[in-house]
Amino acid sequence: MKKILIIEDNQDVRENTAEILELENYIVTTAENGKIGVQKALEDIPDIIICDIMMPELDGYGVFESLNNNSKTASIPFIFLTSKSERSDLRKGMNLGADDYLTKPFLDSELLEAIECRIKKNDFLKKEFSKNIQGISDFLNEASEHLNLEELYKERNLIKYKNKEEIFREGNPAHKLYFIQSGTIKTFKTTETGKDFVIGIYGPGDFIGQLSLLNKKRKYIKTAVVIEDAEIYAIPKADFTQLLYGKKEISNKFIEMISNNVIELQTQLANMAFATVRQRTAITLLDLDERGMIKDADHTGINIPRDDFAGLIGTATETAIRMLTEFKNEGLICMESNRRLVLLDKERIINIAECG
Repeated sequence: MKKILIIEDNQDVRENTAEILELENYIVTTAENGKIGVQKALEDIPDIIICDIMMPELDGYGVFESLNNNSKTASIPFIFLTSKSERSDLRKGMNLGADDYLTKPFLDSELLEAIECRIKKNDFLKKEFSKNIQGISDFLNEASEHLNLEELYKERNLIKYKNKEEIFREGNPAHKLYFIQSGTIKTFKTTETGKDFVIGIYGPGDFIGQLSLLNKKRKYIKTAVVIEDAEIYAIPKADFTQLLYGKKEISNKFIEMISNNVIELQTQLANMAFATVRQRTAITLLDLDERGMIKDADHTGINIPRDDFAGLIGTATETAIRMLTEFKNEGLICMESNRRLVLLDKERIINIAECG
C-alpha cells in the first residue's frame, strides 16, 4: 500500500483529505505545519507528499526545498495545495520542481487522479528496464504514454549485420540512434593521413551514435563497423529528440539508459592516461571481459584485430602484439588459432592493472 503525507494547517481540509485517501486504501500521515511535515517525511519516507503553500512555522516552498535537498526525500512526488487567491504563486512552486498542484476546494476525483498519475509516473522512473530489445521496447511504450505522445516509432525490427559491414560512416548525416542486441561493434575516426584510430568496442546492451545526434552539425562523428555478426535496433532521430527534450523526468531516465556507463568510462580514461603500456593492456582486457567480449578458458571470446586492440590501448600495433605475447608467455591469456583472446588468470591481470 502506498503511503501519503498530507501537510496542511487547516484542520478541516487536512482531515477531509485524509479521509478521502484512507477510503481508497492509502496509508495516510498528517502534519499541521511545515516544520512537523519535514520531520515526519524524514522519519517515515512517504510515496507522495501533498502540501499546502501558506502555513505557519515553515511554508510549502520551504518544505519542498528542505526535502529536495535531502537525498532520502528528493525524489518523492510533491503536490502543492493552494487556494484560488494564491494561484499566482504557483509558478514559483513549479519552477522549484514540484510535480503538480491542486486548487482548493477540489473534487475527490481531482485529488485521486492527481495522486494516481504521480505515483504511476514515479513507479516508471524507478523501474529498471532490461538492456535488451524487450526492455527498450517497454521503455519506449511507457515513455510515450507519460509524454502524452502518439506511440513512438512502432517498427522495432532488429536489423542483422554481417562481420565488416558498416553501420554508419563519419561525416554522413546522423539519422538514428543504435542499440546493440547482439554482436560486437567497433567505432573509429579516420585521421588526416588516412589511418583509422579505434575509439571503442561495443557489445550487447550498448548504444552508439548518441553524441552524433547531439552534434550541432547532426553528422556522425565517427564510423561504426561490425567485427562480429550483430543484431541492431535503430531508434529514429525524431524519437530520440522527443525523449531527450520532453519532460525532465523522462529525459533523465532516457539519458541514464543511453549513457553506456559514462562515469565508469571517465574513470577508466583517467587511469589509462597515467598507466604504462603493460597496465593499459591489462585494463583493456579486463574491460572487454567485463562487457562479455572476452570469456574465460571454458568459453570462446571474440576476434579483435590486433590493430584495433592497439587503438584501444593507445599504442602501435607492433607494441600491442608484443604485450599480448608477453601476457601469453606468462600464462595470463591464450590466443587461439582463430586469433581469439581468452583470459586464463584474471586475478594476476587485475594485479597488473592496479599495480603495474
